[in-house]
Amino acid sequence: MEINPAQVTLLIIEDDPVMRQSMAVFLENCGFQTLQAGDGQEGINLFFEKNPDLIILDLQIPGVSGLEFLRAIKNDLPVTPTIIVSGTGSRDDVIVTLKLGAWDYLTKPLADLTVLESAVTQALQKARLITENTRYRSHLEEEISRRTAELQRQEQELKMTLISVVDVVASMVEKRDPYTAGHERRVSSLALAIARELDLEEKCYEGLGLAATIHDLGKVAIPSEILSKPGKLTDIEYQLIQTHVQAGHDILAHGTASFPWPLKTIVHQHHERMDGSGYPLGLKRADLLLESRILAVADVVEAMASHRPYRPALGIEAALEEITKNRGSLYDDDVVAACLTIFATRTFSFDQS
Repeated sequence: MEINPAQVTLLIIEDDPVMRQSMAVFLENCGFQTLQAGDGQEGINLFFEKNPDLIILDLQIPGVSGLEFLRAIKNDLPVTPTIIVSGTGSRDDVIVTLKLGAWDYLTKPLADLTVLESAVTQALQKARLITENTRYRSHLEEEISRRTAELQRQEQELKMTLISVVDVVASMVEKRDPYTAGHERRVSSLALAIARELDLEEKCYEGLGLAATIHDLGKVAIPSEILSKPGKLTDIEYQLIQTHVQAGHDILAHGTASFPWPLKTIVHQHHERMDGSGYPLGLKRADLLLESRILAVADVVEAMASHRPYRPALGIEAALEEITKNRGSLYDDDVVAACLTIFATRTFSFDQS
C-alpha cells in the first residue's frame, strides 16, 4: 500500500533545535510536510489545531513532558501514530510509552535517519489499514443494521399476513359448525389469559393465540350433519370426529408455507393428555408442548361451560371441577393452577373475552 508523502503532515516535538531541524529537513526531503514544536505545550496546541497524520515525540522536553503529552492526547492515539525518539531509552520508558499508546520507540542518537523514515512509513501504512478497516466495519455495521431492519419489517408483514389467513380459516370453520361459533375465539382468549398467568415468552404466546384460533380447523373434513347432530354420537361418529385433529395438522403441514410458530404441532396435540390417554398419538407429558397443554385445558373448560348440540351448557363450575379433579393426570398441574387462579381472582371471564 503506497503512501503519498506530499499528503502527509508530520508533527515533530523535540526541544533540541538542531536535532529537530535535521529530522524536519530529512523528512521534507522525503516529501513529507512537517510541523515543529520545541516543547510539550506547543506540541499539544499544534496537534489540536493542525491535526497531523503522525507525531514524532521526544520524552525529555520542557514544560509538558513527553509522557504527559501522550496522556493528553490518549483518546486520539489509536488512529494517530506516535513514534518516540528519545535518548532515555530505558526498558521502563519503552513499556510506559507503549502502554500510553505510542506505536514505536527509537533511541537517540539516530545515526541513520532512514531508520526514522522507515518507522514513519510503516506506522502510516498501519494507520491507513486501521482507518480503512474501521470505515469498512462501520459500513458493514450500517448495512447489517439496514438489512436487519428490512428483515424485521418483512417478518412483521409476514406475521400480519399469516394472522389474516388464520382469521379467515377460523371464520370458515365456524361457518361449517355454527353450533360452536365463537368457540375457537373464546378458547384463544382463555388460553392467552392462562399463558399470561404463566408468564409465557412472547413468541410462544403469539403462536398459542393463533393455534387456539384454528385448533378445530380439521372439522372442515367432518360432515356437517355429524357436527350439528343434536343427539348422542355413535362410536363410529365419535371416531370420525376425533380425526379432525389429524386433519387439522395435515392441512397446516401441507404446502411450502412455513409458520414462525409450531402451529401444526399445537393443533395436533390439543386432545393429548398428560397420562397418554388422549388422541391421536397417545403422547405423554414429556412429549407435549407447553402451548398444547394450555390449549387442552382451555378447550375443555370452554367446551364444558358452553352449549353443545347434544347437551346444554354444564357451567364454569363443572368445568373447573373437571380440570381440578384430573390435574396432574389428564391436565398439566401448573396450567390448571393458572386457570383456577384467573377465574378465582376474576381476572378472566368468557363474558369479557
